[in-house]
Amino acid sequence: MAKRVFLIVLDSFGIGAEPDAAAFGDEGTNTLGAIARHPAFDCPNLGRLGLFNIDGVTVGAPAAAPTAAYARLQEQSMGKDTTIGHWEIAGVVSPQPLPTFPQGFPPELIAAFEAKTGYKVLCNKPYSGTEVLKDYGEQAMAQNALIVYTSADSVFQVAANEALVPVPELYRICETARAMLTGPYGVGRVIARPFVGDCAANFKRTTNRHDLSLKPPRATMLDLLAAAGKDVIAVGKIYDIFDGQGVTEKIKTTGNTNGIAFTQALQSRDFEGLAFVNLVDFDMLYGHRRDVAGYAAAATEFDRFLTGFLPGMREDDLLMITADHGCDPSYLKTTDHTREYVPWLVYGKHVRPGSLGTRLSFSTIAQTICAYLGVDAAALDGRSAWEEVRA
Repeated sequence: MAKRVFLIVLDSFGIGAEPDAAAFGDEGTNTLGAIARHPAFDCPNLGRLGLFNIDGVTVGAPAAAPTAAYARLQEQSMGKDTTIGHWEIAGVVSPQPLPTFPQGFPPELIAAFEAKTGYKVLCNKPYSGTEVLKDYGEQAMAQNALIVYTSADSVFQVAANEALVPVPELYRICETARAMLTGPYGVGRVIARPFVGDCAANFKRTTNRHDLSLKPPRATMLDLLAAAGKDVIAVGKIYDIFDGQGVTEKIKTTGNTNGIAFTQALQSRDFEGLAFVNLVDFDMLYGHRRDVAGYAAAATEFDRFLTGFLPGMREDDLLMITADHGCDPSYLKTTDHTREYVPWLVYGKHVRPGSLGTRLSFSTIAQTICAYLGVDAAALDGRSAWEEVRA
């Protein structure tokens, strides 16, 4: 029977500050701790798998007999952004952080971008994605200008109203930016942020977001699996994060609900290899917006999905649930990602339940997946836990 791995990244689902969190300005953060006490949080399936048994988790009731193998993973890369987090999950550790621009991008870069695109640029500073529309949206529409902003993460974000700058045109603009942003300006992601509305009171970002990432610096788990003839199905923004490298099939989603539905549908499909899923709403809609209730409700929605997914798993299926960083919705000093441990839950008929302790490097995931699928991962960082996990 074909071996299948469902790797689901709950984007930003951290479980407590890492030892170096203070260096990132994130001391004391805990995404899971913030949402688990909210009335909207109800996650019995995650609890039974062992989420509340993981090292350092002090919320929820530990399961008496967890059904999954479980661990706390510490990020080895020097960053807390989506790109670096996913690269590490896929077996590539980044010892140097990607560049950030807390004072905005250099004037000469913005001037060159304006010259290449033909559009005036507004803002050019770190900003909340929703607040930037309130403060600059009307001016952008009046001047047919682009709103360029960044954050504490390594991103170059371009917002434009779909009525004035059609989505394909905005994508072309962002491709121009991606080609320019290399070397010392090589941000992890250029993000197209289309919005609609006619005034500050009703501006709203649409689901036509598009991320253009740096290519990984070397081969990742995705490349190795594809080269070995395995399927690598990218659900959500996984394709964008890896700039398509190693992906054999791309499935675009509009958010968590849609991503969950596609993942459920994949369970009934025949494939051999990896379904790599990112559920972005945890981060984009709730973490960055510091919406504890929304984040808790999203966790509950995911848990309800597990009610049907877990018993539907085939004999040789593995399910892995993890995250790429934190984004504590109760942390009000910033609205950015937080430097946190992430959970790792491994479930399947061939898995021995129990604690795997605390592991350095998210790349433990890539090594374990490759070991299970019989693919040589010597070129990747990390160490496999498959021999400890296998029943």
